[in-house]
Amino acid sequence: MTSKKFYPEKGLAFSSSMGERLVTELRMRIISQAIQKETVLSENQLAKEYQVSRSPVREALKVLEKEQLIRLERMGATVIGISKTDIEEIYDIRLMIESFVVQRLLNSENDALLNELNKILEMMKIAIKYKDIDEFSLKDIEFHETIIKSIHHRQIMMVCTHLRPVMECLIILSMRYRSQVNYQDFNRILKNHELIIEALAQKEKTLIKEAFFKNFHDVQNKAEDLWTDPEMMKKAREFNGS
Repeated sequence: MTSKKFYPEKGLAFSSSMGERLVTELRMRIISQAIQKETVLSENQLAKEYQVSRSPVREALKVLEKEQLIRLERMGATVIGISKTDIEEIYDIRLMIESFVVQRLLNSENDALLNELNKILEMMKIAIKYKDIDEFSLKDIEFHETIIKSIHHRQIMMVCTHLRPVMECLIILSMRYRSQVNYQDFNRILKNHELIIEALAQKEKTLIKEAFFKNFHDVQNKAEDLWTDPEMMKKAREFNGS
């Protein structure tokens, strides 16, 4: 593959197929605008650039078409990209899902969940201490997925599984940008997650509403210019892990 990888290797399972690895990289390149809207992607060119056969390229393109990031053409595809409205709607769905989940959690025993969330939060703090932004991003995603999974709602999990790949890219890019322009802001993010744990522990409706509004409102508003400002996105793309 090309020398600079946009998607973090640690986010891939050891058993990931070549097609799975390729789709994660292409998805990140499209969402980060490294591959611009209306770019024509050739199966042959992609196979040559990433040093793979055309089979994993086709596999990757089919996935990206389902995510509406590309439009399949004969022997390739045209990039559609992702709009600011798409991103806002993804965050809306995520907020609706988590709000529903925490309402369910008001009437259940949450000790095991709280222990798990505290462990993940500690790993997030360690990641920030050692400036491992990609690890922090992946743990942030795990934190929220752990909450959602705790109510064992199959249909919600189906929706989350569908949204996760794009949502993951949005979070990673947002955190990469943030790490370069305002590293201290991660302290606020950690406090927001502490507030979520506290709200779940107390099972207090007002506190839960405050915790989730604060987390999602802050995350969405702090990052929204990133998706429309080429210079901001360029900074996110140039992130080198330090």
